[in-house]
Amino acid sequence: MEYQLGIENIEAEQAVLGSIFLESDLLDEAILQAQQFSKASHRAIFKAMREVQEANKQVDIVTVVTQLGEAIEQIGGVSYLSDLANAVPSTANFKTYEQMILESYRVREARKLGAKLATVTSEEEVPNILQSLGELQDIKRKKNRTKSDVLADIFSDMSTPTQGLTGIDTGLDDLNRMTGGWQGGDLIIVAARPSMGKTAFALSLAQANCEKGGVSDIFSLEMSDTQLVKRMLSGLGRVNGKKWSNPFEEFTNEDHENMANAIGHYEKWDINIHDEPTQTVYDIRSKIKESFKEHPDKKHLVIIDYLQLISSVGKFERKDLEIGHISGMLKKIAREFNVPVIALSQLSRGVEQRQDKRPMMSDIRESGSIEQDADVISFLYRDDYYNKDSENPGITEIILGKQRNGPVDTVQTLFRKEYGQFLNLSKQLEAKVEAELIG
Repeated sequence: MEYQLGIENIEAEQAVLGSIFLESDLLDEAILQAQQFSKASHRAIFKAMREVQEANKQVDIVTVVTQLGEAIEQIGGVSYLSDLANAVPSTANFKTYEQMILESYRVREARKLGAKLATVTSEEEVPNILQSLGELQDIKRKKNRTKSDVLADIFSDMSTPTQGLTGIDTGLDDLNRMTGGWQGGDLIIVAARPSMGKTAFALSLAQANCEKGGVSDIFSLEMSDTQLVKRMLSGLGRVNGKKWSNPFEEFTNEDHENMANAIGHYEKWDINIHDEPTQTVYDIRSKIKESFKEHPDKKHLVIIDYLQLISSVGKFERKDLEIGHISGMLKKIAREFNVPVIALSQLSRGVEQRQDKRPMMSDIRESGSIEQDADVISFLYRDDYYNKDSENPGITEIILGKQRNGPVDTVQTLFRKEYGQFLNLSKQLEAKVEAELIG
């Protein structure tokens, strides 16, 4: 069958749908969206396929027919789906068929935008139309690189001196030495029991990136943007966070002055807090994409507080399967945008049952696929939380339990709980010793 590029490419659409029926795993590789099919019936079939996939079910004719329900008759009945599968001799050209559909889609959309451009009545409308035309060029499959391309990159790395961090600054010197900074494309899990300072740690990471001129996107599914900003301002202004319960009465003149300076500092940051309590992975991806469009030349950091609160799309038999699906999608987002994605995670109560309460991999709730998907898994532990007479008061251990491309070890940091601050322990000890010597 010969396929021709045009405004519609029905044969290529049929070939893509038929290929998925023959080999359902192809749907994982597909970059198509339902609206990119020209024929309404094909849009309905592909949408049903995605819904079956998101429900963690096998995509085949039976499950798709069930998902379509009464709408099956409007697309030609069960026989049409069978014909799609039978008409494809091989799935080998799946990517080619998909590219044909995308090319036809771009032509259709470009014509629509061209017609819209011809009828504009205000100069203000032009930039948006031109931007939409430019975005059409992004709708394409990434070209596979050759071995020569890959080896050229490796040779460049070998022959170029590395200055500073290879990733995003964590704000903590010892952690930077262990990780090289947060690396683009990595899914990073930060897990801890309640009251260990997970959110405070996440905010300190966002702050460190903003201080270096980066962009931080925080997805808060439990706390409001106002609560999070108050926490950050407390750290910036060195104002005890407890005073926010009644700032009018509690804030001193010095607190007001410090807070004014902190607000002025915060206003300069490129930080986005998305505090909708119900957010899916697709919502998160959409907002990250907007952030990259707004700041294309800056280093981005994504923080999610927390993993188990992300809303799933579809139904899963068990919670661990649902969380595993979500963690896999977050890893794909990290790879797609080449951005570090830091997801906070809860730990099970099993930690409390042990004599040594330092967390380990198996303590992560619904750990299932998280261990496999994550590039870095870290835990926060405060000995003084469990032991009143701890030899390390104020010290938080950052335990790197997994690092795909680096060592595993423990980093100690000073946690100023009243300010929600994580500070370099080594620098604090040096300052203390110097003060004692002077004294």
